[in-house]
Amino acid sequence: MVPRPSSRKGGGTGATPPVHLRRAVLEELEMPLVRPFTTSFGTEKARRVLLLSLEEAHGEVGWAECVAGRDPLYSYESVATVREVLFRYLLPVLERSAERATPQRFLEGASEIRGHPMAKALVEMALFDLAARREGVPLQRLLAGKRPVRERVEVGVSVGMASSPAELLRQLEGYSGAGYRRLKLKVEPGRDRAFVLAARRAFPESPLWIDANQAYGAQDVPRLVGLCRDSNVQVVEQPFPEDALLLHARLARALGRGAKVCLDESVGSVERLDLALKERAFGCLNIKPGRVGGLSTSVALHDRCERAAIPVWCGGMLETGVGRAHNVHLASLPNFRLPADLSASDRYWTEDLVDPPFRLGPGSTLVVPRGSGTGVEPVEARIRKRRVARRARRLHQRI
Repeated sequence: MVPRPSSRKGGGTGATPPVHLRRAVLEELEMPLVRPFTTSFGTEKARRVLLLSLEEAHGEVGWAECVAGRDPLYSYESVATVREVLFRYLLPVLERSAERATPQRFLEGASEIRGHPMAKALVEMALFDLAARREGVPLQRLLAGKRPVRERVEVGVSVGMASSPAELLRQLEGYSGAGYRRLKLKVEPGRDRAFVLAARRAFPESPLWIDANQAYGAQDVPRLVGLCRDSNVQVVEQPFPEDALLLHARLARALGRGAKVCLDESVGSVERLDLALKERAFGCLNIKPGRVGGLSTSVALHDRCERAAIPVWCGGMLETGVGRAHNVHLASLPNFRLPADLSASDRYWTEDLVDPPFRLGPGSTLVVPRGSGTGVEPVEARIRKRRVARRARRLHQRI
């Protein structure tokens, strides 16, 4: 189902100006990470990045980044499936409305294609960037409408699983020293209690979250309750499989007024969100636009949670500055009330793809870029340096 525009007064995403598309270019890059990033799904040492650029008739270009991994571990989608779905199914949808393309029109046309939210998000987010650039406004204005937005977004750091508590503390000391306040630790059974307690002892004043990426089961509810209580964890994110809403609700009841249960992979649509709200399965929500199908769905989730008085925050998926810029603009909306997983560029990359790169500012914040669209520009020389493949497609012949 295509997300509807916000029903709130002044809500965004409902009046995006159409653009006349000329061509699409997909760049495939290999980006080595500053350090390996380990979760319950595995370890990544490098990121295979897909960038989509959409060029309109007057030469303006909109950019977006796909969050699918090299392999179908986090999701059934992968770099290979996105490439195939994009050129076989989604770009033909875009061609049919190329003279007056909008994100909403694309999503309506693509609704006949089942699933593949990451591939759809790639196109939709590039259309949003392009529309905002044509209008000469920051992306956040198209998303928020007349609602207030922030100029800075509070962020935290997400730390992959380390080989030992001592190694984890070495990493945390570096991030805390760089200015990050909220610390989030990836955990799984057997690599949780000793690591989290060590972090709490070393950083007694820091907001501490844990993220399991679905690694626990029903037998682990008492274990998680004890861990959260003993280490003063504020948020426990997606501890159980994505379809286990009742189990998340059980943990939420057991935690009481302690840590909040956060859902991530369990919610990919407003309909799924309504079911989670009905079951009282969570206390906050992680919205990743590249995972849920794009910015339209992200704003709809934000608005629905706002009406339910549930705070949300924006999660990252190891994006370069291209994807990070979209996330930062989204996270400036009013109900993003918890620190985002949107670290500075140097958290992951020795050299980001965009200019200017994202830098951590006062109060553990990132500045929302003020230029038109996402406000950042991919650097062609850096893309060329990391390029593995490039493929272009003309979208309209009569220019």
